[in-house]
Amino acid sequence: MSIEKDLLSWFLLNKRDLPWRKKRTPYKIWVSEIMLQQTQVATVIPYYERFLNAFPNLESLANADINKLMKIWEGLGYYTRVKNMQEAAKTILQKHNGVFPSKKTELLQLKGIGDYTAAIIASIAFKEHCAAVDGNVLRVISRLNAINAPIQLNTTKQTIRIVAQELLSLEHPGEFNEAMMEVGALICKPKNPTCDICPISLHCQAYKKGLEHKLPVKLKRAEIPHYHIAAGVIYKDDFVLIALRPANGLLGNLWEFPGGKQQQGESLEDCCKREIFEETGLHVNVLEKLISVKHAYTHFKITLHAYRCNYISGSPEPRASQALKWVRIEDLTSYAFPKANKKIIEKLQLAQFPTTLTLF
Repeated sequence: MSIEKDLLSWFLLNKRDLPWRKKRTPYKIWVSEIMLQQTQVATVIPYYERFLNAFPNLESLANADINKLMKIWEGLGYYTRVKNMQEAAKTILQKHNGVFPSKKTELLQLKGIGDYTAAIIASIAFKEHCAAVDGNVLRVISRLNAINAPIQLNTTKQTIRIVAQELLSLEHPGEFNEAMMEVGALICKPKNPTCDICPISLHCQAYKKGLEHKLPVKLKRAEIPHYHIAAGVIYKDDFVLIALRPANGLLGNLWEFPGGKQQQGESLEDCCKREIFEETGLHVNVLEKLISVKHAYTHFKITLHAYRCNYISGSPEPRASQALKWVRIEDLTSYAFPKANKKIIEKLQLAQFPTTLTLF
């Protein structure tokens, strides 16, 4: 049998029962694929269902309030994705009369849609003959053809795209693309691939040569920098101060506790006091540390140190943010925060409501 027949037969019997594979529309496919970028399936499922309940179509997404949009996405990370989705929804309504583009070339013109996402939408929703190559497919084909070149190189990726396009089913391009990714996710894993149950192992050069544990070849990654951040939970009567991050850039349109990066030779307490003044114009007393939270982003890691602070003087000025706001602790969950800041909120609410806390 051919790779196509072996793969599609296996996929028909073994594909996972996922919510975005039911009652498919181009919109639902797009939402799921954007969410699945650099995010695990199990994490995405509840977010996908909540998102569709809140924004069931292009119109509701395009017209959504940015704060509601960010709150629905809160905790999923890579927040630029959802802002780009809203921009793309507006473009479809304005330039395509609300009809989802059906060609890969047209989809590539939408904000936030790259080669893989355009190909997977076009192939599944509109049966366009275009291979969708994500990290799973890169790994599967590198083993299938025993490709020894480092997988991160653009030349290697292009070689794999050509192979993927040659292998692609003419009649069932969407199902074939999904099947390739499913094999990568369930069987041809980065470590310990289960070749004995792989539907295409008989076609696999790495398996035949005993190279499945050595491929794909990967270049050693540069060491990721680690920063220490001090943030202040500033109390004034029964309120604490939060800041709305700039719309553009990392974590745009999310709220946070004021603070910033520790400088060389600076204590965390001094860092906290300095950053608060630079960002808000307020003078504070830095008291005890509340919590330290470790978090990893794509290109760097942080340890966020949160301190209880008392307001002394000054009028709040949003010098490094869109806005500043005094909020009661019990109301903090109404605002969208980055994941690391949410740990601080949990700590604050646990201290205030030790027997009735519901984590969000």
